[in-house]
Amino acid sequence: MSRIAARFAALKEAKKKAFIAFLTAGDPDLKTFADMLAGLPKAGADLIEIGMPFSDPMADGPIIEQADLRAFAAGINMALILDSVVRFRKQDNDTPIILMGYANPVYSYGIEKFVSAAKKAGVDGLIIADLPPEEDSELRKAAQAQGLDIIRLITPTTDAKRLPVVLKDAGGFLYYVAVTGTTGGKQAVTEPVRRAIEAIRPHTNLPVAVGFGISTPEQAQSIAKISDAVIVASAIINRIASNLDAQGKAKPGLVKDALGFVETLAQATHKG
Repeated sequence: MSRIAARFAALKEAKKKAFIAFLTAGDPDLKTFADMLAGLPKAGADLIEIGMPFSDPMADGPIIEQADLRAFAAGINMALILDSVVRFRKQDNDTPIILMGYANPVYSYGIEKFVSAAKKAGVDGLIIADLPPEEDSELRKAAQAQGLDIIRLITPTTDAKRLPVVLKDAGGFLYYVAVTGTTGGKQAVTEPVRRAIEAIRPHTNLPVAVGFGISTPEQAQSIAKISDAVIVASAIINRIASNLDAQGKAKPGLVKDALGFVETLAQATHKG
């Protein structure tokens, strides 16, 4: 059983929903990112999504775009992203790690090289936001051969005709995008999300996680009541950004404050 499947099974047994925390690799600097990553499980993150910075992140709003720029300024690259997972695995061999990003950096690195290195590092799943199911066969087959899950996105515009296409060969969990547009924009509204999840569940046994538009503990708890997992990205990155000085450097209390915020989100999710 994969780490992702094992974690969702354990949470289901405990009658708890999963909290998935997002960090941008290398933001705001390599050390602070490493400290944040190391602290997430204790703060309550059940799964961790690491964003691979990209110069044109089409699904991400300005908050994560700025995080990508900070990470590039700090010197992040694919090798360092994978190395951060290696270092994390030295202290935690149980918490699932998902890499989220875009096709260009993966293809530039080399598909076979990337999936092999990701597996060796301890990665469990991939989310490639700009690679639709019709075009992901090369990456998907390479990833599946290494035991990596390809996690698919479902949006409010995914209709009944397209849903089977998205679900075919999907793994790990399904990522339901709660709002149209980019991350960090509109707020998720519970009732439309509930209806969408009810439409998805008869067609799959995969857990359904909800992301985009969730920024407060109250929202996290509300969404947790109708889903299997809650994903928070921009709100965590925004908390990190609020702890930077005028030069964009991390203030001394950044990690403690940001992990404290994660803890409130995780606790609210687990009550859902």
